[in-house]
Amino acid sequence: MFNLYCLLSKPAAAGFSSRSLTAKAKTAVVMLNMGGPQHVNQVHDYLHRIMTDRDMMQLPFQNTLGPYIARRRTPEVQKKYAEIGGGSPILKWTNIQGKLLCEKLDKISPSTAPHKHYIAFRYVDPLTEKTFDEIEMDGVKRVVLFSQYPQYSCATSGSSFNAIYSYFQKNQFPNDVKMSVIDRWPTHPLLIKAIGSRISDEIKKFPETERDNVVILFSAHSLPLKAVNRGDAYPSEVSSTVHAVMEELGYVYPYALVWQSKVGPLPWLGPFTDDALKGYVKQGKKHFILVPIAFVNEHIETLHELDIEYCKELGEELGIKNIRRAAAPNDHPLFIDAIADIVLQHLRDVKPVGPKFLLRCAHCTSDRCYKSKQWFSKICRSA
Repeated sequence: MFNLYCLLSKPAAAGFSSRSLTAKAKTAVVMLNMGGPQHVNQVHDYLHRIMTDRDMMQLPFQNTLGPYIARRRTPEVQKKYAEIGGGSPILKWTNIQGKLLCEKLDKISPSTAPHKHYIAFRYVDPLTEKTFDEIEMDGVKRVVLFSQYPQYSCATSGSSFNAIYSYFQKNQFPNDVKMSVIDRWPTHPLLIKAIGSRISDEIKKFPETERDNVVILFSAHSLPLKAVNRGDAYPSEVSSTVHAVMEELGYVYPYALVWQSKVGPLPWLGPFTDDALKGYVKQGKKHFILVPIAFVNEHIETLHELDIEYCKELGEELGIKNIRRAAAPNDHPLFIDAIADIVLQHLRDVKPVGPKFLLRCAHCTSDRCYKSKQWFSKICRSA
C-alpha cells in the first residue's frame, strides 16, 4: 500500500496534533483526483462512494437508490476493469507524476524543498481523510492542494475540496500550517504543448496522403445539463483547452468537442462521442483521432471506453478505416514541466486561493458548497 496510514493510525477527531513526527518534507503537494479501483474487489465500494456523494450526483432518495445502483452496476463495471488488466492504473500514474514533479521542484525551488507528493482520492484508497492523517504524521507545515482536473467542475474538483472541508470540520486545523489551493489550469502553455505533442504523435501514424483528412475528436466526461445550467464552469474551461490545443497545432485539422460517460436517464451535455462518430461516418469521414482532453492519466474511461468500446468495437461496427486514440499526458516531459511550473508559480504567488474558486455557480443552492468556500476563504487567506 502506497500510504503509511495503515501503520500510523490515530483517533478520528484528533486533527494535526502536537504528536506530529519530525518533518519529512517542507512542502506537501496534495494531488486531488477521484481515483479508480486497483482490483475488481474494490469496485463495489468505489461505486457506492460515487453514488452516495451528492457533490458528484443528486439522486432522489439517494441514501437508498445510490447503494442500489452501486450493487446493480458492480458486476458490469468489474467486467470492464477485468478487460483492462484487472484494475485502474490511475494510482500508478499519479505516483509517477508526483515523484517526477517533486524531483523537479526540489531543483527549481530549493527554498520550499524538500517537496513530497501525497495522493488524495475521492472514492478509493488513498482516501482524502487518510491522506491528511498521513500529512499530520509527517509534520508538514506547507500544504498545496493541487487539483489534477485541469478544468474545474463542482462534481469533480469541487467534491474533492468539499471532502477536505469536511475533514477539518472533524479535525482541528493547526495555526502553524499554511494551506493554499490550485483549483484549475485549463490553458497552461506546457499542458497545451503536451497534448499537442500526443496528437502529433498519432497523426504521424496515419498514411501521409490521409493526414489532412483526420478528424480530431476531443472527448471529455459529460455533465448533466442541470449542472451546466446552474453555472458549472467545466464546459467553458474544456472548450478553452480545446481551442488552445488547436491553436498550438495551427488549426490545420478538422476538429470537434464531444462528450462521453453519460450515466442515467437525465439529459446530459452532448454530442456524445459514440454518436458523433456515427454522424461523421455518415458524412463520409473515415479517419479519426480521439483525444482525452480532460484526463491527465490513463484510467477506465481512456482504456476501456475510448480504446475498447469506441476505437475497437464501434470502429469495426461502423467500418471506420483508421481510428486512433492519443495517449493521456501521463509522464510526458512537457506535462511534468507543466505541473512543476504550475506549482512553482503558485508557491511564488501572494494569493493562496484564486477569486474564481471562491465564486459559487450563479444558481448554486448548496449549503455545503457555501460553507466550504467560506472556510477556504478564511483558512487560505490566513495562511
